[in-house]
Amino acid sequence: MLDPSSSEEEADEVVEEELKVVAAPKAGGPRVSPSRTSESSGGLQPSRSTNARPTSPSPSVAIEKEKDDLEKMQREEEVRKKRLQLYVFVMRCIAYPFNAKQPTDMARRQQKISKQHLQTVKDRFQAFLNGETQIVADEAFINAVQSYYEVFLKSDRVSRMVQSGGCSSSDSREVFKKHIEKRVRSLPEIDGLSKETVLSSWIAKFDTIYRGEEDPRKHQQRMTASAASELILSKDQLYEMFQQILGIKKFEHQLLYNACQLDNPDEQAAQIRRELDGRLQMADQFTKAGRFPKFVSRDMEAMYIEELRSSVNLLMANLESMPVSKGGEFKLQKLKRGHNTSIIDMGQEDENQLSKSDVVLSFTLEVVIMEVQGLKSLAPNRIVYCTMEVEGGQKLQTDQAEASKPTLSPQLILPSRKVKLFTEIRVVLHPTPNSPKQCELHKMTVTKGCSDDLKIKLAVRMDKPQNMKHCGYLWAIGKNLWKRWKKRFFVLVQVSQYTFAMCSYREKKAEPVELLQLDGYTVDYTDPQPAGLKDADRAQKHGMDEFISANPCNFDHASMFEMVQRLTLDHRLNDSYSCLGWFSPGQVFVLDEYCARYGVRGCHRHLCYLNDLLERAEKGSMIDPTLLHYSYAFCASHVHGNRPDGIGTVSVEEKEHFEEIKERLRVLLENQITHFRYCFPFGRPEGALKATLSLFERVLMKDIVTPVPQDEVKAVIRRCLEQAALVNYQRLSEYAKVEGKKREMYEHPVFCLASQVMDLTIQNVGRLATPAKKLEDTLRLAELVIEVLQQNEEHHAEGKEAFAWWSDLMVEHAETFLSLYAVDMDAALEVQPPDSWDSFPLFQLLNDFLRIDYNLCNGKFHKHLQDLFAPLVVRYVDLMESSIAQSIHRGFERESWEPVKSLTSSLPSVNLPNVNLQMPKVPNLPVSVNLPAMQMPSFTTPNWIPGLSDTDNGSGTSEDLFWKLDALQTFIKDLHWPEEEFAKHLESRLKLMSSDMIESCVKRTRVAFELKLQKSPRTTDFRVPQSICTMFNVMVDAKAQSAKLCAMELSQERQYHSQIDNLIEETVKEMTTLLVAKFVVILESVLAKLSRYDEGTLFSSFLSFTVKAASKYVDVPKPGMDVADSYVTFARHSQDVLRDKVNEEMYTERLFDQWYTSTMNLLGTWLTDRMDLQLHLYQLKILIRIVKKKYRDFRLQGVLDSTLNSKMYETVRNRLILEEATASVREGGMQGISMKDSDEEDD
Repeated sequence: MLDPSSSEEEADEVVEEELKVVAAPKAGGPRVSPSRTSESSGGLQPSRSTNARPTSPSPSVAIEKEKDDLEKMQREEEVRKKRLQLYVFVMRCIAYPFNAKQPTDMARRQQKISKQHLQTVKDRFQAFLNGETQIVADEAFINAVQSYYEVFLKSDRVSRMVQSGGCSSSDSREVFKKHIEKRVRSLPEIDGLSKETVLSSWIAKFDTIYRGEEDPRKHQQRMTASAASELILSKDQLYEMFQQILGIKKFEHQLLYNACQLDNPDEQAAQIRRELDGRLQMADQFTKAGRFPKFVSRDMEAMYIEELRSSVNLLMANLESMPVSKGGEFKLQKLKRGHNTSIIDMGQEDENQLSKSDVVLSFTLEVVIMEVQGLKSLAPNRIVYCTMEVEGGQKLQTDQAEASKPTLSPQLILPSRKVKLFTEIRVVLHPTPNSPKQCELHKMTVTKGCSDDLKIKLAVRMDKPQNMKHCGYLWAIGKNLWKRWKKRFFVLVQVSQYTFAMCSYREKKAEPVELLQLDGYTVDYTDPQPAGLKDADRAQKHGMDEFISANPCNFDHASMFEMVQRLTLDHRLNDSYSCLGWFSPGQVFVLDEYCARYGVRGCHRHLCYLNDLLERAEKGSMIDPTLLHYSYAFCASHVHGNRPDGIGTVSVEEKEHFEEIKERLRVLLENQITHFRYCFPFGRPEGALKATLSLFERVLMKDIVTPVPQDEVKAVIRRCLEQAALVNYQRLSEYAKVEGKKREMYEHPVFCLASQVMDLTIQNVGRLATPAKKLEDTLRLAELVIEVLQQNEEHHAEGKEAFAWWSDLMVEHAETFLSLYAVDMDAALEVQPPDSWDSFPLFQLLNDFLRIDYNLCNGKFHKHLQDLFAPLVVRYVDLMESSIAQSIHRGFERESWEPVKSLTSSLPSVNLPNVNLQMPKVPNLPVSVNLPAMQMPSFTTPNWIPGLSDTDNGSGTSEDLFWKLDALQTFIKDLHWPEEEFAKHLESRLKLMSSDMIESCVKRTRVAFELKLQKSPRTTDFRVPQSICTMFNVMVDAKAQSAKLCAMELSQERQYHSQIDNLIEETVKEMTTLLVAKFVVILESVLAKLSRYDEGTLFSSFLSFTVKAASKYVDVPKPGMDVADSYVTFARHSQDVLRDKVNEEMYTERLFDQWYTSTMNLLGTWLTDRMDLQLHLYQLKILIRIVKKKYRDFRLQGVLDSTLNSKMYETVRNRLILEEATASVREGGMQGISMKDSDEEDD
């Protein structure tokens, strides 16, 4: 039991025997394990199928084929054996870990989206957009989902991300959330509804659409289970995982598990001690033989040995810190023990010396009393019972029983060795932990008065303390201890993993009598385990014994770990999580434990990890750059001597491998930066671009201390982004061509008739493309270019967190990208016909995007765009100016002065076109000028022009003029010309042009007004025509439009605009004066008729004589009020027409004031001229009627009392009252006509 090398020698013998057994079949051919028969036969099936031909192959071909199959089987068998051996090492790491734990601080990975899941999500969103779901949503949310569906879900970049395994449902949700934030922020505020509430509601609806008809409770349960398995795994789960990773079958695992005694922690601890001792011996062999790996410096050879011994020292310390047996209550001081004092620091001798108090044992004793036999001296009906007590403790008693049936209960557990029956009979027990656990009969000691031969049946069980490994009676003799040959009770006590003590005890004593501390020994022990031997036999039968008994020190664990890490990574990348190359906590735990236990160097581990990750990344898998950075930083630190894990030796192989990895990583990172839109689509994974840039800077460093110059990093990234611009534009152009080709084919008239149209190629479509088609394609390409630049700004701006100058490089990238588009744009514009205005929407689209971008505004491409369109804008304005001037000239020549409302009232209602407010249409104005050298824009003014004007009572020419001027200025304004000087020049020119045009319109209207009045009658038959009101309305519109079309901030233009206003005011005054003069002329014609009745005139005397003579014979009618009534009707009609048709109240009031004042002055003058004459009764009646009605009508029209009650009115009123009084006396009355009546009515 105490032989230091017995276990190692036995293990070596087993290995030699097993090697002989395994090697024997190789002479006759490879041995095929029954467990691999199906796989081997499966691998041979293609060979049998190919050889199943009617003709037999030649002997040489058959032999060659058999040889290939044999080699294939041998390779498969070697791989199987290697995986089984690797699984044994992994199992031991899982069964008894003493270096690593499963990390609990790792970020939880999200479930990845597969191709099928992506298609399902697309179908769900398409069903929502088609209205096939019950989800209630407003138009804004539907538009947001439509945009998300078109931009994100249907993107080929998302399909690539899904294929790479880097897309999770969380990514989809975050992209949608970012997509809608700007939309929601731009929505108008709603009382009682915050935008955060809207965002939450939209996200909830998105989750509902994304989940579809799936039960959320089942989804939550599945997610909870997967999350738990992602965080922590039990040993059984770890075994199962690595069975899948290494391809181990269940029965193979069970055989290995039982044969290796993985459920026995003591055996596993002993296995570790043997392994560590073997590693120390191997270090000594390296030193003696001088066989070292090739290092970058020969000084590292001695350091390498020290590092080996230090690593073993650390493992021993870790093992020493482990409890002796898990779950035990026995605890002692932790001792730094080792069997090689030259390697392990033993410390002070007095500190590590064991005392007797350190090995005090406590036992738990259980005694079960079953029955008593041989009780004959008592009557059968006597009651008996058994009592027990611990010395100095409480006495316990069993239940009572009859003497004829002395079966006692209950079971009593007592830490005592004395059992008494009555007070005179007793039995003394000597139990040990090795005593049998089954019931036994014990002979009892009776008194002299009792003749019965009593036996008691007891079940005695004594539990072994956790720290006691073996015990029993031995005969022993020693030099310093146990000097007498004597039988003693010995106990082997394990104080810690490397500290054992041999102790001898006396009965009833807790402390040992003698103690021997065991140093320098490897203590192995084994309990009789028939089941274990049976498992070993089964394992040997199936060929597993060679893997179980193999010495781990004889294997190249670097290559074996490389294999298990690669297989684990493959398994991880193929599971249901979007891991991006990160291992799960359980996998990290097993790999950490393997490296620590079997001495895998940290640099080698990370170099292999980097190599595997780079292989996957180069094949299209999405790998987290942060993970690459961790491993690369570790390797770089190690290679440059910074000792990240305390290892200072650097092998040549590690250095060369690191340089190779570094170059591959540099190429990969440059490629990812060049294809950043496709490697990190929509900024996913989050922070990946920033991490890539940081890693790239680290890779460019020559060492870990000297930072790389920023100019050098900037130059390399600039070169990558220049190439990225070319890549992005090429792919964008190809996408636009394919999209255009599909659209062209679907719009082709033959497409619905024959499928041969599908054979159309892009070249054929290109040859058929007209200038308009090329311009349309260029406009569509511009939209895609803007979308790409917006996505770059939205999703790829995180690089500025890594480098402050990233934004500058992205601006250069955008300019390069736009310069590539400029080539296609220039080519499309060159083929456009001269004086074509269809390209203006292209300018508006690009300029509206560029002018609001702080970095691209007035940049290289923006200036090129301005230089390209500036001559076109000037040309367009020139032609529009000529067109408007000619339209004024021709329009006023044919002007009917009918209001536009009456002209268009008979037209059918026309729906306004759906005009995109962001891209106003270019105004196309009618022109009838014969200009042979130029193409003027021409089309008929749309019917909805009046609807676009502020008023609807102007003339057709004026309304057309104002609309054209306004449309032209609106168009130029909507161009938002970025260059301030040219923009001001355009604005100034248009304002001045508008002033000239309005001035011409005003003057032509003034002339037409005067001509219209001249041609009208001078009598009361005159009615104010509609055209007169229309001309006034033209003045009103001209004044209103001049304020909008002619006003500028500059003083010069303000002065010019004030001149236009003055011209309009003077023209309105002249028109008012002309119209009032017309009204005065009409009143003069009435007064002229009344003048015939003046006293003393021949006509008056003749008329009076005739009437008097005739009245003697017949009844002569008196002259009526027709003249007065006709004038009053004329005045009232004119007032109503002017009040109703003229749109400006101020002009109407001014006209009425002048009209009243002028006509009243005319009446006053007429009466003054007849101051010495008495008015004829007829004259008096007519004048009273006219004055009375005039006063009342103008008062109703709003003329002020100050104007109505003027001095002239008082003069006329007083004269008419006087004449009325005279006529009443002379004629006997006025027949109901009186100024007094008029006054009463007025009051």
